[in-house]
Amino acid sequence: MLGARRESLIGKIPTVYDVATHAGVSIATVSRVFGRPDSVKQETRERVLASVDALGYVPSGSARGLAARRTGVIGLFFPGLDAMDDIGDIVVEVDGDDGSAAESGRESRGSARIVRDVAGAVDTRALNLYFDEVLRGSELEAWRSGFVLLVGVGRGSTAPDTVRDMAGRVDGLIVLAGSAGEEELAQLARRIPVVVMAGPRRGDALDHVSVSNAEGMHALVTHLIVDLEVVDLVYVAGSMDSPDDAERWNGYRCALLDAGIVPPAGPELRGDFTREGGRRVGRELLRREHLPRAVVCANDQMALGVIDAAHIAEVAVPEVLIVTGFDGIDAGRLSTPRLTTVRQPMELLGRAAVQALVRRLADPDRPPTSTRLPVEVILRESSERI
Repeated sequence: MLGARRESLIGKIPTVYDVATHAGVSIATVSRVFGRPDSVKQETRERVLASVDALGYVPSGSARGLAARRTGVIGLFFPGLDAMDDIGDIVVEVDGDDGSAAESGRESRGSARIVRDVAGAVDTRALNLYFDEVLRGSELEAWRSGFVLLVGVGRGSTAPDTVRDMAGRVDGLIVLAGSAGEEELAQLARRIPVVVMAGPRRGDALDHVSVSNAEGMHALVTHLIVDLEVVDLVYVAGSMDSPDDAERWNGYRCALLDAGIVPPAGPELRGDFTREGGRRVGRELLRREHLPRAVVCANDQMALGVIDAAHIAEVAVPEVLIVTGFDGIDAGRLSTPRLTTVRQPMELLGRAAVQALVRRLADPDRPPTSTRLPVEVILRESSERI
């Protein structure tokens, strides 16, 4: 009889009803085995678990979440990444050995091509290592706290729809500052807990986690002016809608004022936080009649792009041109010369944001908090021979 029952389940996804019938218990007993195992006799619990194993039953997380009014999932929402800038529709075709369309079930042939990366011909925007590190920290802390992390990426007009859709699937949401409007965040916060990552508090009642952007940039620029006696500097900004960029520009501006140097009214150059943008800015600077002594970039990707442009033009870094960044990504540690930068704790930023969200879930009525993580100025060979 058991064999017939097994055979009838082949090709069918087993349900809690199948487990109850197989074990000879009620559905409520099966539910208690998963929800409150100590309330079920050991003999019965073992019989139910044996049936679960025999049938290959997987408990429904969504069903358990409905019962507990929790999903066990928290969300992390990012703005569009650099690699999405020019994305279009892509169709992947699978060919047969003779070049024709492959039959169902056949593997396609692999291929390899040689790409000559000479004088910066290859686009370098594909990796955004800041997000990689923040995501890693968020994943680690979510796992440690017993949550699953759902990551969403929004871009342009689709961003509001994406973040609203995520809000309906998660217990709480972490949103990178600037990727959703303040009014929209306030509406979301009426439904679920929301933590804002990066950027300063702007009069809202949300939890915020950020790094010492202005302080780090101020310390770096002060070092250039006071210790290296550099007075001819230019600042390369990132995206106009970035709160981090605004704070870093303010740190740069205040450092100039403190040294008695009149700063410009605003950033003259922007590289949009990409390495290719840094290359473009570098080429523009190198075409000018007067080359500044130091280029201070709002992130490492742009700084590495400026160094790329200097290498191509055979302009020595740092002998002729000092270049600095901000973030502390591994690529800056491995570049030639190695990049002077302000290192922010990117992985810790992700972990701190998840911790803030978990605390909010446990205590919804607690006062809003602002956590500001420290940074380090890392001096390397792109600013001086160490």
